[in-house]
This record gives sequence, C-alpha cells and structure tokens, in this order.
Amino acid sequence: MSDPSSPQAPQSVSFPDAVRVWTRVAALSFGGPAGQIAVMQRILVDEKRWVSQRRFLHALNYCMLLPGPEAQQLAVYIGWLLHGVRGGLVAGTLFVLPGFVSILVLSILYAQYQDVAVVEALFYGLKAAVLAVVVEALHRIGGRALDNGFMVALAAASFVAIFFYEVPFPLIILCAGLIGLLGDRLRPALFTPSSVAPEYSADQLIGDRAAAAGRPPGTSRLFRVAAVWLALWSLPFVSILALLGTGHVLYTEATFFSQMAVITFGGAYAVLSYIAQQAVEGYGWLEPGEMLDGLGMAETTPGPLIMVVQFVGFMGAYRNPGSLDPLLAGVLGSMVTTWVTFVPCFLWIFAGAPYIEYLRGKRALSSTLSAITAAVVGVILNLAVWFALHTLFGSLEERRVLGMRLLIPEWATLDPWMLALTGVAFVALFRFRLGMIYTLVGTAALGIVVHFVQA
Repeated sequence: MSDPSSPQAPQSVSFPDAVRVWTRVAALSFGGPAGQIAVMQRILVDEKRWVSQRRFLHALNYCMLLPGPEAQQLAVYIGWLLHGVRGGLVAGTLFVLPGFVSILVLSILYAQYQDVAVVEALFYGLKAAVLAVVVEALHRIGGRALDNGFMVALAAASFVAIFFYEVPFPLIILCAGLIGLLGDRLRPALFTPSSVAPEYSADQLIGDRAAAAGRPPGTSRLFRVAAVWLALWSLPFVSILALLGTGHVLYTEATFFSQMAVITFGGAYAVLSYIAQQAVEGYGWLEPGEMLDGLGMAETTPGPLIMVVQFVGFMGAYRNPGSLDPLLAGVLGSMVTTWVTFVPCFLWIFAGAPYIEYLRGKRALSSTLSAITAAVVGVILNLAVWFALHTLFGSLEERRVLGMRLLIPEWATLDPWMLALTGVAFVALFRFRLGMIYTLVGTAALGIVVHFVQA
C-alpha cells in the first residue's frame, strides 16, 4: 500500500507534458554525469514517478556500458520508454541543446575577446547546489539499491577500484556481473532485490510489474535502425566532401571526433587528455592551456561534459577556415563536432534498448543486474567525490602510494566562499527541503554576489 502523502504515479504522460519536463531536466543538468543523473533521479523517479527506481537503474546500467555520455543516453532511453522513438529523440536532443547554445555563445566570445570570466561567474554558485543535489541523489539511489551488507561492500569495492586504482569502468562492470552470476548459484538470497520502501512499492507509470517483452526484437529491426542512424552519422562527411573536400579542417574534425565517439568509455575525462594533446600538438587547433578554458565552459553550463569538444571544434575551424569566413567556419565546426559526437548515442539506445528490455524479464539475470547496480552506485560515488574535490579546491596534488592514486587537496586553495555556498545548499535541500529549483536559483544568485564581492 502506498503512502497517501507520497506523489501518485500518473496513468499516462502526454507528449507535450514530457517535452516540458525534458526541457526542465536539460536546463538543470549541471555538474557532469553525477549531477545530471541526480537531476533525472529527482524529477523522473521521485517527483513525477514516471519510472520506478529499478527500471531507472536497469536503464542506467546499460547506458554506463556504452561509449559516450551516459546521462544523455539515459535521457534517450527513458524518453524512448515513454513515447518511443520520438520521445527518445526529444529527450536526447533537449538534453544537449542548452549546453550547445551556451558553449557556442561562449566560444564566440572567447574567440573574439579571449575572456569569458564574467559569463562563467553566472554559473559559479550553481556548482555548490549541484554538489548538494548529487549527494542527495546518491543517498536515495544507494538506499534503495544496496539491500544488504554484501551489496554495500560491492559498491565500496567499486569505488576503491575506480577512484584509487583507476580500474577501467567496463572491467569493473564485467567483474560485478561475474560476481552476480556466481553469487546466484552460491548465495542467491544476497542478490535478490528486496522490496523497495513502501512509498515506492506502488506501480509507477513505467514500473517493476510491467511485463518484459515475450520475445527478442527481430534482426531486421536492428538492421533498419542501424542503417538509418549510420546514414545520419555520415551526413557531415558527405556534405563536407561534396562542398569542401577531404583537406578541409571540417572533414578532419568530423573524422577525429567520430573516432572519439566510439572510444569514450568511462566518461569524458577518460579521453580529454588525449583530445587535448591531439588538439594542441597534433592539429594545432588550440594553444596550450586553452583546453582548460573549454573545460571550464563545459563544467559551468548545462549538458554533458563531453560538450568541451564543441569548443575544440569551434576554435579549430575558426583558426583554420580555409575559404570560409572564420566565424562561419567556427559555427560549422561546432555543429559538425556536436553532430558526430551525439548521433551515435541515439544509435546505441534505439538499437540496443529493446534487447535490454527483453532481458529484463529473464530471472536468471536479476542477480547479475543487482551486482552491477551496486557497482554503479560506487562509480557514481566516485564521480561525486571527484566533483566535490574540484569544486571546493583550486588545486589537487596527485600522489602514488602502493599502486594507489591519491588526490590530495592543497588546503591553501580551499575556496571558502564555495564552501559556504555548499553549506547553504545542503541546509536548503536537507533541512528546509526547499526543492532543487529554489536551491539552484538561490545559490546562483548568491554566487553572482560573491563574484562582485571578490572583484
């Protein structure tokens, strides 16, 4: 029996309502994957009750195995569950759009004036609120996914492996899956999900009681989906080849960032050092240090952190325009880079999600997915700790001890204003329960005040 005071699951969601909610999700998607997953957890699971916790984590498990930004792919997946292909298209596109517009504007300002400090100040206070939202979501997800001490230990082991030993994320997930598979034979009770809290036991719109597909999708469907999205992925190549040729920087950017789109496992930071090296030393698109300016834009605007490649694409084309006007070339470089980075995300979801939904009905896999979910909680904790350290401290020292990587904050670089804003955000969310939007707006306003005080 659900708690009468808890939000009730809707019987259906109209497409216009979904568009409005996805717009809201996109506008609030600050703080990298940890913050973005937290926003979707808060809005889609806790507030709107459109999807159950287990279905949310089931989709997240798959998205975290894919190359590319897992939060954007999760939006595509849930949008597809709600309204099919058009739902996935809208959710995934809206998730990227605010960040694309923001970084395009900032890139133009940067190229013209080499200074975006005033604009970035507008987003200063948001980091504090995002950190509080991430912690709250981690508490909620962990509380529902970690049913027993073994699952807590598995999440802790996942965190230690990725944070201290830098074990690749796909390997962590593979090991967790094998542990779940073996545990199902030895101690199945440890891997059987217990009932969720009473307020979440009622059916959500996309709930646990919904039957999985009775048979796997046909092979012909997979080929059709792949053909359509591979054709869309290739559009920039065909257009640039016909109009400018293979020697133009736009063709080089399309090729390079298409390759990056299929190897970015484990989040944007896994490949940013390589992209920075190639952009500076290999192609000469950026000057040394400019990658950090682009990363600052991506970290302080809504959308996935991998949007930093849009800045790289803009600057590379702006400085090597060929026969085009530099500003036009920069805008086209920004568009091409974004296109080849995110179109594959739709391919992975529309091709793979029906199979993942089919597998949801296989009881033999429930233990494997439970173990993977616990490991994912540890990975989200890793993202949260990383974000907290880089938000509160201006500099971190990396040390190696017995094979471990230790990130030691330099206490002299602690930002007391950011610490104070973070405390305000935690009090607002946890003590007064003001809600995410009020907390974000409030800390953003306080952040602008702090900027002028420090100036």
